[in-house]
Amino acid sequence: MATSSFRGGLAMAVVLLPLLLLLALLAPLQCAASAAATCVGLAPAKRRREVISITEFGGVGDGRTVNTWAFRKAVYRIEHQRRRGGTELRVPAGTWLTGSFNLTSHMTLFLARGAVLKATTDTRRWPLVEPLPSYGRGREMPGARYAGFISGNGLRDVVITGDKGVIDGQGEVWWNMWRRRTLQHTRPNLVEFMHSTGIHISNIVLKNSPFWNIHPVYCNNVVVTNMMILAPHDSPNTDGVDPDSSTNVCIEDSYISTGDDLVAIKSGWDEYGIAYNRPSSGITIRRVRGSSPFSGIAIGSEASGGVSDVLVEDCSIFNSGYGIHIKTNVGRGGYIKNVTVDNVRMSGVRVAGVRIAGDAGDHPDANFSQLAVPTVDAVRITNVWGVGVQQPGSLEGIRSSPFTRICLSNVKLFGWRNGAAWRCRDVRGAALGVRPSPCAELATSFAAAGSCSF
Repeated sequence: MATSSFRGGLAMAVVLLPLLLLLALLAPLQCAASAAATCVGLAPAKRRREVISITEFGGVGDGRTVNTWAFRKAVYRIEHQRRRGGTELRVPAGTWLTGSFNLTSHMTLFLARGAVLKATTDTRRWPLVEPLPSYGRGREMPGARYAGFISGNGLRDVVITGDKGVIDGQGEVWWNMWRRRTLQHTRPNLVEFMHSTGIHISNIVLKNSPFWNIHPVYCNNVVVTNMMILAPHDSPNTDGVDPDSSTNVCIEDSYISTGDDLVAIKSGWDEYGIAYNRPSSGITIRRVRGSSPFSGIAIGSEASGGVSDVLVEDCSIFNSGYGIHIKTNVGRGGYIKNVTVDNVRMSGVRVAGVRIAGDAGDHPDANFSQLAVPTVDAVRITNVWGVGVQQPGSLEGIRSSPFTRICLSNVKLFGWRNGAAWRCRDVRGAALGVRPSPCAELATSFAAAGSCSF
């Protein structure tokens, strides 16, 4: 009887063990999904009761007339003559040359089909703004920075959308200044919102940004959806979307091909980010595809305010330097935790499919502290498949702060070179169903590691 009971229990264990492992695998994914933005109900693209046209303010879409004053007048009118339900500023078909301008709350900027909003290349007249407090200086140069082409600060309920209209930053003049080292200040972002909530950007094309394309910083409730973001692969630092010290951000259903990371999550730079202490959390990235000479989906390296509760799912990355790239450094401080990457496909990755690095990125000045050691914990990467991947992965932590609970499951990355192997040091975690075989620092099973049910 005892033998029969033992056999029955053993049989039950054999049946239940795969299920228990699967539940352990899914638990953090469910946790991250609930913590990250669901993308449903965030910053809906509202219909405005009032619709006005830029032509009513003297705008001329002939590609030669500079329309900066027309756009600023239109936004001033919307801001100072509030209409219940807000106002849509419509840009009809044509080429609308303009300098930088700000938006205002309860406003929609709508670009009709055939409308091209084109940034002036007269950099001498470009306005300057203060550096971000979480960076302490311009990202490229000390001191002030150039204002974004389209900006907003302290706004609520702002929509940029259209019928596949185009915002063209004409960034080559800025890229050449960077290449020649003649920049006086940090280059402008194409679209930047600060201290704002309820931002919705959709259904337009962004191209040739001078610097980062979309930069929500100190924002909440941001949706970027159905976008095309384009820049040449040799254009410097033209990141696609960079949520920065922001919460509840959804980036979905978009194609990005730029000269830098497709998406890069940030939260401040070294001692300035630590002091400002504004994390990024609740970030969802899904159904994004594209190529970059650098990274597909990146976290950091400027993550000194902390990054948590990130969900990346159902993405395709091709012709890229890295696929998934988590990067930090001594002096950064902060943390990167509770990150789930699921169902990502890669092809033509020239450096590594997965990189988690503790020695990446530069410093704003010499005042950073060697004691500001970041932590990386609870990163789960599941259901990743790639071909043409030079190296499967590099997981290299910090000796005084090893990266913990780095867990891989069903990760299969096939390379150009036979025998390409994972590189690991100062990292702890587990692996299940990983090809090529994972490094020794990762236990052979989740059960053996006892550390992947976070």
